[in-house]
Amino acid sequence: MVLYLLTFVLALLLALYGVPVARRAALQFNVVDRPDGRLKHQAEPVPYFGGLAVYVAFLISLALTFEFRQDVLGLILGGTLMVMLGLIDDFGVLKPWPKLVGQLIAVFVLIRSGIRIEIAAFPDWLDLSLTVLWMIGIINAVNIIDVMDGLAGGVGVIACLWLFVVALVNHDTTIAVMLAALAGSLVGFLRYNFHPAKIYLGDAGSLFVGLMLGALAMVSKYTVVNPVAVLAPLLILGVPVFDTLFVMYVRWLRGLPMFLGSLDHFSLRLRQRRLSVPQVVVASYGASAILGGAAVLAVVAAVLLKRIEIPKPAKGAVLPPAPESARRAP
Repeated sequence: MVLYLLTFVLALLLALYGVPVARRAALQFNVVDRPDGRLKHQAEPVPYFGGLAVYVAFLISLALTFEFRQDVLGLILGGTLMVMLGLIDDFGVLKPWPKLVGQLIAVFVLIRSGIRIEIAAFPDWLDLSLTVLWMIGIINAVNIIDVMDGLAGGVGVIACLWLFVVALVNHDTTIAVMLAALAGSLVGFLRYNFHPAKIYLGDAGSLFVGLMLGALAMVSKYTVVNPVAVLAPLLILGVPVFDTLFVMYVRWLRGLPMFLGSLDHFSLRLRQRRLSVPQVVVASYGASAILGGAAVLAVVAAVLLKRIEIPKPAKGAVLPPAPESARRAP
């Protein structure tokens, strides 16, 4: 537990220091999000590069506290590709389809590193297809919910906490340490991202956080004793998954392109119902906490069921006769 706490605190301190530096750099190079009167209503331009500070804090905290192995290096390489892709997008020169291709390349790196869905009952091609679908979905889901101060970062922290509990239940130190580093980095960033935000994650941050959460949720162990536990990753990341499916459905009904920015997000619809930004964000935090709690309960219940499972006699085995007292009539 000391290792986890040390990693979290180190990432937190690095983010608290790095985010203001990243903010000054974004302002200097004019990499800002400007109000447009349609989707963006902030009082003044808000700089990006918050995600860059989160990435650096995450990376340094891991380098100082943990030993890298092949799958960890593969995950970091995939995350680095997402940061680079997001930075290009933050400069406003990246179109949707090249962005999708970049995401697919990052997912390919994960698969080559052994980070993938593995379900014994499924053929290999189906496992690979589910891996690509899950990762592309979660990467874009986190990117999509980054439409309000403190929303994506806070939901990301809550997801990290629940996935951390699952890692502890499974005694998976590697995943737990990486989640502690990611959570600490995001908490440090949130210090400057709560409403009114002084800096945004930007695509560099939301794509990176999405890839990390998707991959760490995907490789966690979920028992087959309780079928509900298989849904744990979906529940833990339920808020971004729901918002993504909701936005896709509404845009499909309206005949709009899926990549078009619009007011269809569930959080923005709550704002139209007179809720303030903090109220919407807190409600989203609550939903994430409840869904994640339900998922962890399912996982813990599955583990407990596995421990108390009564072994069945082998095929053809003869059961011992009942005691004489048990065969007597009362």
